[in-house]
Amino acid sequence: MQVMIRKKRIRFCHRFVEKSDPFETLPDDLVICVLSKLCSSSAFPSDFVSALIACKRFNRLGHNQSVLSKSGQKLFGMRAKNWSESAHRFLKQCVKAGSVEACYFLGMIRFYCLQKRGSGASLMAKAAIRSHAPALYSLAVIQFNGSGGGKCDKDLRAGVALCARAAYLGHIDALRELGHCLQDGYGVPQNIDEGRKLLVQANARELSSVFPSVSLTSPSPRSLMTSHTAGNHRTLHHHQHQHFGQQVLTFSGSDAGTGALWSDSGCNVPAPEPHPVNRFLMDWFGLNGVEPGSGLRMCSHPGCGRPETRPHEFRRCSVCGTVNYCSRGCQSHDWKLRHKAQCTPAEEWPNEAGGGGHGGMVVAQGGEDGS
Repeated sequence: MQVMIRKKRIRFCHRFVEKSDPFETLPDDLVICVLSKLCSSSAFPSDFVSALIACKRFNRLGHNQSVLSKSGQKLFGMRAKNWSESAHRFLKQCVKAGSVEACYFLGMIRFYCLQKRGSGASLMAKAAIRSHAPALYSLAVIQFNGSGGGKCDKDLRAGVALCARAAYLGHIDALRELGHCLQDGYGVPQNIDEGRKLLVQANARELSSVFPSVSLTSPSPRSLMTSHTAGNHRTLHHHQHQHFGQQVLTFSGSDAGTGALWSDSGCNVPAPEPHPVNRFLMDWFGLNGVEPGSGLRMCSHPGCGRPETRPHEFRRCSVCGTVNYCSRGCQSHDWKLRHKAQCTPAEEWPNEAGGGGHGGMVVAQGGEDGS
């Protein structure tokens, strides 16, 4: 009798082990570590969502603050058509957990899409304080344009300072914007030579980001940022050597001052992949058919998605007047992608811009659009 009871107990134990979830045996700290890595490296939001719905325990641990704080930018790569209150709530959870990417993503959505300018700018500033380069550059664009306010709300010096910080952190568009500011004396004392050198450095970084095998030697960005923001115009001996296959391209002296994009110099550089939040903005105002507002225009660069927050906020092309840009970075990208082939002098168009072409690249300036 005792032998039969013992056998029944053994069978019951085997059945219990077979039916139990193997994930339940893993320690919590190991699961949190794996989910944190997945949260930071997910290529699509569905990758992380699939893990959360695997079991109740994964779902509970996946909402742990230490997991959400590691959120990578691609985790928020949702389409505008999928925006919902639950998506908004998840982003707020990530912000509360301390995710820098969530602060930037939700800040941009609130500022441009939901038109909650104050809370949007506050969230972007929260990311910028933690040295998030795209947030710093976006705040610089807002300062240059006076977005969310009037023309008198422009703060060019603040825009230059934010660009300098973002450029130091490796943001190519911020470095290019800073170069144009120095060239034009826009928010900083004019220094054409140093501005052109920064443009060449931005182009070199753009090429090296597309072709990792390219070797570049250039001055320290820290020394450049320090000298420009302090208004020091001493001459820097700038030499850039670029090894591309068997060809060696050297730029120094007057050759370094052309400021032409690498695609204009014989190298077919593809367009950089837009940030997920820029794709969201393009979806929101494009595919969804949502208008930014009466008389408001979108940035003409297809990889941007920023709308105007007041009429004539963005600067127009000074040659054709048919396109407008939120920044010189967007202008440079759109010029090499398509506008170079489309730009033709207009016989007559609204008097909102003036000036002429510059170095093969149009300059957006004049009037309310480019003051």
